[in-house]
Amino acid sequence: MNMENKPTLPFYQPTGRECDLFETAQDNGLPLLLKGPTGCGKTRFVEHMAARLGKPLHTVACHDDLSAADLIGRYLLKGGETVWVDGPLTRAVREGGICYLDEVVEARKDVTVVLHPLTDTRRTLMIDRTGEELVAPAGFMLVASYNPGYQNVLKRLKPSTRQRFLSISFDFPDPETEIAVVAAESRLEPGRVAPLVRLAGHIRRLSGMDLEEGVSTRLLIYAATLMAGGMGVIPALEAAVIEPLSDEPDVQQALRDLVATIYG
Repeated sequence: MNMENKPTLPFYQPTGRECDLFETAQDNGLPLLLKGPTGCGKTRFVEHMAARLGKPLHTVACHDDLSAADLIGRYLLKGGETVWVDGPLTRAVREGGICYLDEVVEARKDVTVVLHPLTDTRRTLMIDRTGEELVAPAGFMLVASYNPGYQNVLKRLKPSTRQRFLSISFDFPDPETEIAVVAAESRLEPGRVAPLVRLAGHIRRLSGMDLEEGVSTRLLIYAATLMAGGMGVIPALEAAVIEPLSDEPDVQQALRDLVATIYG
């Protein structure tokens, strides 16, 4: 392939053997579960791997009202006729692509009933409304993610579901890697990114006490992007870090005090 015409992969900085595991899972038709905090790079990893493998990617942001029908499809009225329209999971199965269920634990319980036959040796998807039973081709891969820190009694990924997947734990990268990621994504000089990453380390040590969760790499990229565009450090951090992390005035003030400590 002419390198000039080769598509650019979404940027992703590996932190271990996760890329090799993804490829091996895809080659062998094995489902994969990604576990880790919000904004640590799980979605970007999937986007990177789908592009790297040349596979169509269907991403579903799971939520409380997401049902099996939203994944499989439904009959819709089009031009005066009732026609069947595939959902993202069905499209991925038909195409032999990748279906990525982001925060799968948020979906309704009937979703797992649909997923189970796709995550064992059957590799089948039943479409009751059309009477079809689709057998997933060799290229199809199911990937799901969730944040274990947000699990509670009412929303928990059952062991019977977890044990159908290979699993990778994600966390925020080490400072050197995170500086490289934020600099690459935001176009801000690494020397100016380093204090942001230092600040993030301090904030993450507060998570679980005053904060539900530490600042994500995604928010650092937002702050760095604002700074690269000419915004000052303080207003950039106010908009991209302090306000998104908490609505509590005392917590926001504690974050501002941390900013003052880092930036003087």
